Amino acid sequence: MSLSAATAPLVLIVEDEAPMRRFVRSFLSRFDYRLAEAATGEEALAAAAESPPDLVLLDLGLPDIDGQDVLVQLREWLRAPIIVLSVRDQDKQKIMALNHGADDYLTKPFSTGELQARIQVAFRHAAQGNTSEAAALFECGGLVIDRAARRVTVDGKDVRLTRLEYKLLAAMARHAGKVLTHQFLLGEVWGPKRVEDIQHLRVFMAGLRRKIEAEPARPRYLITEQGVGYRLAGE
Repeated sequence: MSLSAATAPLVLIVEDEAPMRRFVRSFLSRFDYRLAEAATGEEALAAAAESPPDLVLLDLGLPDIDGQDVLVQLREWLRAPIIVLSVRDQDKQKIMALNHGADDYLTKPFSTGELQARIQVAFRHAAQGNTSEAAALFECGGLVIDRAARRVTVDGKDVRLTRLEYKLLAAMARHAGKVLTHQFLLGEVWGPKRVEDIQHLRVFMAGLRRKIEAEPARPRYLITEQGVGYRLAGE
């Protein structure tokens, strides 16, 4: 059953290239979303202020304001998920966007299936963030994290984690489905003095995978975002 026009999520598409904007609009029109569009940074900021969106798809290469600056300005007040869609595939650009508050980053070209999956994860994560039940319990397939009991199980079996392993996993669970940079995770778990010690993080991530993943070399839960960081699967 379709959602009513009043309750359907509002998605703001910020893209200066008309063909790409039409492509995204055409695909998303198949789903229960209300759609708004902007071709410039100024239009995006004005549209968001007039009708706050439930999710933003943001291109970085805008003609008037750099998309990174639009992201910073939106994050000053907007809590809705923001997914960056950009041809900029350098790790530096991805890390900058994520540090500025983006929830996810898709490099063009991308498949429509991947776009919809990322949107669904972003909406699900946003909804879970507003529930007290989600704050106490995280479930993803066979992985269950009981924060109140500090207990982790996989397919019903207890997983024994060290204090730092649990802290790392809990930090990822708080942002499930979102790409987290190496620096963010290092700061969350080990503090600001260790944010450049990426190899240390990799060692701990490898240990977590050996305990949680059925096939550590092909992880189901703890996903590597090459050159950027990691993501805990959100479904």
